[in-house]
Amino acid sequence: MYTTRELQDEIIRLKKENDVCILAHAYQSHDIWEVADYVGDSYGLSVQAAKAEQKTVLMCGVRFMAETVKILSPEKKVLLSSANAGCPMAEQMDVEMISRVKQMYPDYTVVAYINTTSELKTICDVCVTSSSAVQIVKNIDNKNILFIPDCNLGRWVANQIPEKNIKLLQGGCPTHVRMSVQDVEAARAAHPNALLLVHPECLPHVSAQADYIGSTTGIMDYAKKSDADEFIIGTENSIVQHLQFECPDKRFYPLSKDCVCHNMKLTTLGDVYACVRGVGGEEITLEDEVREGAKRCIDAMLALSAAN
Repeated sequence: MYTTRELQDEIIRLKKENDVCILAHAYQSHDIWEVADYVGDSYGLSVQAAKAEQKTVLMCGVRFMAETVKILSPEKKVLLSSANAGCPMAEQMDVEMISRVKQMYPDYTVVAYINTTSELKTICDVCVTSSSAVQIVKNIDNKNILFIPDCNLGRWVANQIPEKNIKLLQGGCPTHVRMSVQDVEAARAAHPNALLLVHPECLPHVSAQADYIGSTTGIMDYAKKSDADEFIIGTENSIVQHLQFECPDKRFYPLSKDCVCHNMKLTTLGDVYACVRGVGGEEITLEDEVREGAKRCIDAMLALSAAN
């Protein structure tokens, strides 16, 4: 029988012994954060994995994130910590559906949120992350943009770039849309001195009341750098716990007790232990055609990020 600390120590020993790089998405629990080599958002983790010396990479997150790691590091063995950890938003739209939509809007540039499957990325023009979306879309020459799959993120982008004609489809994150105006009213009543920080995947009328809107990394950076002492956090509730560890002198409150990503919570410390022992997880494989097509979409994002 292990304590949490003993199990963590064993994971750290085994990952070194077996040449495994552990990636933990920001929405993972803190006990997993503590054994990870890198913690962050999905695309940033993929970049770190590509730079890492280890030949095996373990993604503690959801499937599309592990796929992105494989796209950028095809020569490495990539494991997903829990085979059942998917992303409902990434699965809302598929190649067949978006191919039909593209026929309806042939003069539109198709912008795919990174939270999409590798297969869907192959027929899109460029990827974006929540932190880069505004800059990327602004740098696209075409005025006409089809933004998929998250209509809430897309609408937030559209509001900041009114010169673009942005077409949205009905999709989004089921975790972030659980938060309501009623939740905002209740949280502000309970914590009148707290700033409200929300993710752009939230519903527009929730975002409209925020003191700051940004990616998960942006929310954490804002809270850490702010002179304020209290914050209401409008993103996955694990961020409340992580910020409490990083800023023990500040107070953090969840906007809603229901803002929990059940797919992220599938991964346990025991899963990580099994993976570094070589008896757990699912190895991610991609056909060359899919990997290369999806990489083209990501490469376009990097090119537009660098554009003036």
